[in-house]
Amino acid sequence: MHAEGMTTSTVRSETSIEGLHEPLPSLVEKRLRRAVLDHTATEHRRSFLALVHLGVPGGKEVVHAHRDDEPTDQWLRADILHSMRRRAGVPDPIVWLTRAGGPGIEDVDLRWLAAARQVFQEIDKPLTYVVVTRNAWVDPRSGLTRRWKRLRYRND
Repeated sequence: MHAEGMTTSTVRSETSIEGLHEPLPSLVEKRLRRAVLDHTATEHRRSFLALVHLGVPGGKEVVHAHRDDEPTDQWLRADILHSMRRRAGVPDPIVWLTRAGGPGIEDVDLRWLAAARQVFQEIDKPLTYVVVTRNAWVDPRSGLTRRWKRLRYRND
């Protein structure tokens, strides 16, 4: 039952505790901006494999290329993320998926999100997971998004 004047999406966003929400801690904001910036600076092709990153944008990270033609399931993706987490060796890693296209949610985003949720629940740590495109990042759980028209490295 909805309160008068509230839409379903309003109720959902007000009750959702999963995902990123405003205001973002400045360190998280800087790291996610850096993930977009690094992706924009290094990937110039129109078509490329989605990459799953785990670690700290601009710092130590481990990367796995997602291939649509490779058979994977939830458990294999979780095993891959557990391995990446051990190799990254950073205390509070972020998981981000870089891919072509816009910030709309795609199947690949949700498959890796499900695996990341599983892994971070198993280790009892909070999950920061975003999808990064050429000029934006989006949290598929909360819908929180940041977009830029022109992104540049800066000293901060």
